[in-house]
Amino acid sequence: MAQPIIEIKNITRDFPLGNEIVHVLKGIDLNINKGEYVALMGPSGSGKSTLMNLLGCLDTPTGGTYILNGKRVSEMEDEELAEIRNKEIGFVFQTFNLMPRTTALDNVALPMVYAGYSKSDRNERATEVLSQVGLSDRMDHKPNQLSGGQRQRVAVARALVNKPSIILADEPTGNLDSKTSLEIMTLFDDIHANGNTVILVTHEEDVAQHAHRIIRLRDGVVESDVKNR
Repeated sequence: MAQPIIEIKNITRDFPLGNEIVHVLKGIDLNINKGEYVALMGPSGSGKSTLMNLLGCLDTPTGGTYILNGKRVSEMEDEELAEIRNKEIGFVFQTFNLMPRTTALDNVALPMVYAGYSKSDRNERATEVLSQVGLSDRMDHKPNQLSGGQRQRVAVARALVNKPSIILADEPTGNLDSKTSLEIMTLFDDIHANGNTVILVTHEEDVAQHAHRIIRLRDGVVESDVKNR
């Protein structure tokens, strides 16, 4: 029996808007097993970004429970959440979120600084993951010396560097042309094939088709949850 890495039970998230309360997530139940490749889809306003922020421990739910890798993160304080984020989750964003004046190597090593590794350990591991994403010849380049696709590869390497339980990618091809998008999605396929759990938030059907399971949200609830292959 596969062990869920993510267990979500009756998760709600409300936001105050003036004198009203907006119910964005309305009781979501979701299990994701270790090693799955999942796409989260839904129209604008469906709650997918809110759900991603909760999955990534960037936000806490209004109600319900969230267990990540056996830990009850729905009840954690900010400091504990920050530690979980750094150890358990590798983030890849649409806008890359790289430090502009820092080399690819130092950008990738950054999460290991927060995790307390020595400089030699950081550089060794960062070199390893940059090679894994095909950038061994670009380690000393700064983001403005790299193409969009190369910048996203740096971001993917940074997400992998702490050997997280989950790679969480938010519209990872949103700023890339179709050829580069395909290259990045092939990279995610490889990462999944290496045993990583990958959760992809996207509104693009062709991107979602890389995943093995597609969960669609609408109006704050799960509309459908289907195996893709």
